[in-house]
Amino acid sequence: MTAGEPAAGTGLRMLYSRPASLDAALAVLGADAGARCLAGGATLVAGMNAGLPKPSQVVSLQDIPGLRGMIVEADGAVRIAAMTVHAAVAAESRLAGGLAVVREAALQIAHPAIRNMGTLGGSLADADPNADYPAGCLGLGATIVTNKRRIKADDFFKGLFETALESDEIITKVMFPTPKKSAYVKFPNPASRYALVGVFVSKRGADIRVAVTGAGANGVFRVTAFEEALKKRFGAKSLDGLSVPAEGMGSDIHGSAEYRAHLVGVLARRAVAAAVAG
Repeated sequence: MTAGEPAAGTGLRMLYSRPASLDAALAVLGADAGARCLAGGATLVAGMNAGLPKPSQVVSLQDIPGLRGMIVEADGAVRIAAMTVHAAVAAESRLAGGLAVVREAALQIAHPAIRNMGTLGGSLADADPNADYPAGCLGLGATIVTNKRRIKADDFFKGLFETALESDEIITKVMFPTPKKSAYVKFPNPASRYALVGVFVSKRGADIRVAVTGAGANGVFRVTAFEEALKKRFGAKSLDGLSVPAEGMGSDIHGSAEYRAHLVGVLARRAVAAAVAG
């Protein structure tokens, strides 16, 4: 797409820019309130083809240096740059121990074409309610780093396709602490491979997390009742008799709210069992 060319299927003219630096990209965003960043395009382009969103300008981040790759800290924690594609994360052997789950989650994302284009930062910025990485960040207690600040995952996701990002913020990296135990179990849509329901669990000291994607009508969320039960004993049996209410769950042609609520409980038990088995 060139500047001023109509976006496919929209009938609207749209500007396209490909800045060579983070500062240049931020300058474009600052000058155009309707501009949207384009990382891999897995969510943004699909949404544009459906008529939403309708940005006035698409700002590609492909040429910005320093936004790809991974650093492993001395304590085992990991920093993954925002433009790192899912396939690179899935192939990263340094993601081991408690953080191998990040690699395993990346391998479950959609299909090869999406994994070779979609990025970590793009997935988080779009906050797609069926995406895998939001549950991973919330379930591990990750920190999302932008050009301006660091945002805890608990404070980052605000609702359906809504985050704490401001109009002049771009995600640059994500910091993952290393849990002692972790697992991600997903029930995928057979066609898209998006999560109909996905449950991510982790144990890092006293910090127990159970994060759910795909099920909530308002996006990714934590199940505090499950977390409290697992603090007493981190085992699948600790969740016996517990469930999440159907109220607040999503409902569509793929599954009712009641079905999704049931799956949350089933997959949470499987995830805890997998984490314990390690």
